[in-house]
Amino acid sequence: MSEQQDTKRTKKTYESAKTKMTEKKDAAKKFVYAKTPDRLKNASDLQVRFRTGFVYVTVSVLCVLASELSTVLLLCALSGIAAGEFFYMLRSDAKLPNELLGIVAAVAYPLSVWQLGLPGALIVTGALLVALLVWYVFWMRARVGDVGVSFFGSAYTGLLLSSLIVVREAIPGLWGGVLVIGIFCSVWANDSFAYLVGRKFGKHKLAPRISPKKSWEGFVGGLIGSVVIWCLMTLIPGVNMDLVQAVPFGIVCGLFGVLGDLAESRIKRNSGVKDSGTIMPGHGGILDRCDSLFLASVTAAVMLVGAGCVPYAI
Repeated sequence: MSEQQDTKRTKKTYESAKTKMTEKKDAAKKFVYAKTPDRLKNASDLQVRFRTGFVYVTVSVLCVLASELSTVLLLCALSGIAAGEFFYMLRSDAKLPNELLGIVAAVAYPLSVWQLGLPGALIVTGALLVALLVWYVFWMRARVGDVGVSFFGSAYTGLLLSSLIVVREAIPGLWGGVLVIGIFCSVWANDSFAYLVGRKFGKHKLAPRISPKKSWEGFVGGLIGSVVIWCLMTLIPGVNMDLVQAVPFGIVCGLFGVLGDLAESRIKRNSGVKDSGTIMPGHGGILDRCDSLFLASVTAAVMLVGAGCVPYAI
């Protein structure tokens, strides 16, 4: 009887958490709509997407180019918000992650890598695992799956994005920021070319059960866009990379970008949500905008440093 009662309590907890998250999401939408100027309320979806995207790109570029500190703060903000959105989606999928520990760790990853390098990431990872173990032992409703979700959410967002700190520190001054922007642009070009080519020529579905709108034609177009940006990155002072390296690097970075996109689409589909959040009108959440960047950023950092194109300077 005790096991049945505990199961019933757990189900009620899941249902209650899901109801509360739905209410919070609806309240957030109403609040954003109430604060939106009338001229923007009547804007078309394309106009809203363009304005939101313009603000997102402008803020990202300015922060990355301004200084190393502003780059770190930007990555901390993106990691924390993305982790929060990730945990929100998993709650919709009947998981109970420790959001506090997960978000704190996600924010701590870029800071620790900036100050201590890769050992800093190991310290945060170890501290997070110990904290989650203590939480699991003393909170009886926590399951092993909840611990795994809590850890994965912080690593998936904060740990992967912190790899951009390695790239930013590799070249002193402005050009380090330009290199990071180059990685951003390769991801954006991959997404944009894939959308445009797929919309015009797409006939063969890439992953119909995960993301029905993606096509093999768009996939190839996205890789071409990524390669073009990587070829342009060879012109950045301090980057010891030629076209022979840039082409395969662009392809590999594009491949992992698509993988990251499909991974987030799978998570959303399993959770039964269309968007990860509402913070970016017309686009969804930060996680929706950074899904391709997570794996692409760490892939780019490994290739650039591993091939000797830039030094490991942290």
